[in-house]
Amino acid sequence: MSTSLYSIAFGVGTQNRQGNWLEVFYALPLLNPASELVAKAAEVIGYQGGNQAIAFTSVQAGDLAEALKGVDAAQAALLTRLAESHNPLVATFLAEDAALTSTPEAYLKLHLLSHRLVKPHGLSLAGIFPLLPNVAWTSQGAVDLGELAERQLEARLKGKLLEVFSVDKFPKMTDYVVPAGVRIADSARVRLGAYIGEGTTVMHEGFVNFNGGTEGPGMIEGRVSAGVFVGKGSDLGGGCSTMGTLSGGGNIIISVGEGCLIGANAGIGIPLGDRNTVEAGLYITAGTKVNLLDEGNALVKVVKARDLAGQPDLLFRRNSLTGAVECKTHKSAIELNEALHAHN
Repeated sequence: MSTSLYSIAFGVGTQNRQGNWLEVFYALPLLNPASELVAKAAEVIGYQGGNQAIAFTSVQAGDLAEALKGVDAAQAALLTRLAESHNPLVATFLAEDAALTSTPEAYLKLHLLSHRLVKPHGLSLAGIFPLLPNVAWTSQGAVDLGELAERQLEARLKGKLLEVFSVDKFPKMTDYVVPAGVRIADSARVRLGAYIGEGTTVMHEGFVNFNGGTEGPGMIEGRVSAGVFVGKGSDLGGGCSTMGTLSGGGNIIISVGEGCLIGANAGIGIPLGDRNTVEAGLYITAGTKVNLLDEGNALVKVVKARDLAGQPDLLFRRNSLTGAVECKTHKSAIELNEALHAHN
């Protein structure tokens, strides 16, 4: 068995009454773990290779903690704590970054993103949705929907309230990890699997989906959809939107470059290059017809917005008299037009 792994993590989670995993919490996931750590974990837990999620006991957790004391002090300390658990434990081994096959594997990859160990689009999330059960996220943690009514009654009979915060496949990120150097005004609006770079502020109306996020620093008052990554120094104004691959973007990966501004209630369906500005209220899709203007506001050419994808130093605006979408650039529009022709 090879001791070279893509990732490994030891977690504690929640199962329903049938023993199916609802969620898993990994306090210290590892990317490219040391071979000695992998070898000792395999010996204690019984790992034979491949991508596997293996349930283990509190006794095994204690044994592995002892075995790792001279190898990885942080993991040894974590396993010492896991040995005290009354909830189910799982060790997840990923020999390679392949399509997902289990709920613990899915949760590990979401953790890798939110712990900033991997950036959006940096790992395979193929097959994730069937492996994330739709559960009730409550004041007592994850609850199977089929068991919720009984749990609510049980709480009431004890004079307590089982509060349901959401019913969803994804939990909020801050219940699993709070990255250093961030502000999140409403934690329910950032899903586990989001990558929130240092210096990022997510205001109350901001939203960041899984496999998307920000390089930081930046201000997010709009929507960062799944798969969208926002470059450093960029701001998303209140109510603005970025089109993710799940919401009509097809296979186009939408991104926002560095130093960009998307105005309030605006939106993009194309990747933005560095230092782009989209006027408030203007939504640009790939097929939007755009009037390319020169420095004197004379029309140079009519192009589709997709032709301007990734180009730096652009200002997108709507003509308040004609309603036409216009684009100006800090460099000559004639030069930009020639560059566009060069890539036809």
